[in-house]
Amino acid sequence: MKDTLILIECDDQVGLVALIAKIVAKHQLNITAMREFVDQTAARFFARIECKGDLPHPDMLKEELYDLLPSASRVLINPSTLKRIVVMVTKEHHCLADILVRDFFNTLGAKVDAVIGNYDDLRIFTEKFNVPYYFIDHYNQSKEDYEEEIAKVIDLYQPDYIILAKYMRILSPEMVERFQGKLINIHHSFLPAFVGANPYRQAFERGVKLIGATAHFVTDDLDEGPIIVQQTIPVNHTFNVIDKVKSGKEIEKAVLSKALQLLVEDRVFVSGNKTIVFE
Repeated sequence: MKDTLILIECDDQVGLVALIAKIVAKHQLNITAMREFVDQTAARFFARIECKGDLPHPDMLKEELYDLLPSASRVLINPSTLKRIVVMVTKEHHCLADILVRDFFNTLGAKVDAVIGNYDDLRIFTEKFNVPYYFIDHYNQSKEDYEEEIAKVIDLYQPDYIILAKYMRILSPEMVERFQGKLINIHHSFLPAFVGANPYRQAFERGVKLIGATAHFVTDDLDEGPIIVQQTIPVNHTFNVIDKVKSGKEIEKAVLSKALQLLVEDRVFVSGNKTIVFE
């Protein structure tokens, strides 16, 4: 029997789980896993449903769900199982390297279509994996023109997600709006602590005993978008800034990798400035 994945977001009301189960059963699908959550503050219902069974007419199931679910509903049935991504970088290679190796061995769950860099440093490495590299210089043109060049490259590939893998520039509100919901950043601190630049130096000067990394959606508010994954590791008084950077790179890779896994498996919903993550 074939697998069917159903993703639902709608206003909350009594009896939604029973209603959805009844409709799914009507289409001869057997629910093998169902995760649901109600955001009480927003009064929104979220569900991720895995089913077994043949579904020759998924549009009919979708239409029936839309007809019976409350207002402002969103239903996806069998979204693409191979997400497409574009990666944006500056000079640091560790997150990009992890992504490209996983892509090469088909363990990423997504396909890397291109890498965009505002320096040319990572071109040779990227092209070893037969992935196109676009160097777009941010120095000799306005920010508006620079971002328009980036947007044109992104539009060539129409990716599901744009991964800011240590891309150390702030995107304009216009750029964020243009690709809303697709921009994913890895920030080298346990947000909301130490936003912006040089978080490891900030952590060193503050004498913290934990450092971390955060993968989050990008919004107009710097490093304050909905958080997908966070992780920390302990440090102590013997760690200088360089030690913290070295340790932090490992956790950055792990956090970004986990976030990508959750995204490509359609386990992440956004509710306001929070996420619902069905692991």
